[in-house]
Amino acid sequence: MNRRPTLLAALALTATAALTLSACGGGDEGSSAKDKDSDKIAGADTGGEKSAPPSESSASATEGRPKIELPPDVTLVFEGEKTGDQVKDAVLADNAERMRAVDAAIAGTDTNGEALAFYNTGKALEAALSWVNQFEEAGATMTGEVRYYDRKVTIEGEKSAVLIFCADESKGFSKDKKTNKVHKTPVTKNSYVLYNTKLDKSAEGVWQTSQIVSSRGAAQCQP
Repeated sequence: MNRRPTLLAALALTATAALTLSACGGGDEGSSAKDKDSDKIAGADTGGEKSAPPSESSASATEGRPKIELPPDVTLVFEGEKTGDQVKDAVLADNAERMRAVDAAIAGTDTNGEALAFYNTGKALEAALSWVNQFEEAGATMTGEVRYYDRKVTIEGEKSAVLIFCADESKGFSKDKKTNKVHKTPVTKNSYVLYNTKLDKSAEGVWQTSQIVSSRGAAQCQP
């Protein structure tokens, strides 16, 4: 399992300093970075379970797993983290760490991409690296809050699972690294994104995201 990719070696996508980007945690891998609502990253405080502070992240605190830190102005909310099924709960937990890892790479708190590669593999890793690289090329980062909800897991075998979930991007935005200017946009149907992901269990027991497709403005994610 490749755990330490160099972000500078990621697939470079054309970007300029003026490009505004969506910073939805985990990347908008199925959509264009130039979406008309692409300034949004994600988020809404609805009383769901918020991601633990860096020092309290249960998954990151597990021996052998990279510690994931996010800037104080970035908050992730994950609803429905406990189903009562041990395997499904493990899938949900590792998916949450995956989304945190992508945001940490974008925010610059995981400059070596260690966590990014720990929780991604295959096409999902390539997509995540490309997504992060867009932000680097544009000189952008993120700020705000993201909420993930309607998270549904289907176990397809001992080492395979599918996770479908929604993201609310109405209170998260991209931010210029140099000026700290936040690019805010109105809330529209495109503030909500549907993710369809496949996860594979690694030899180390980590549920890595191997495929991910996103659909902005999906009807099933609308409030």
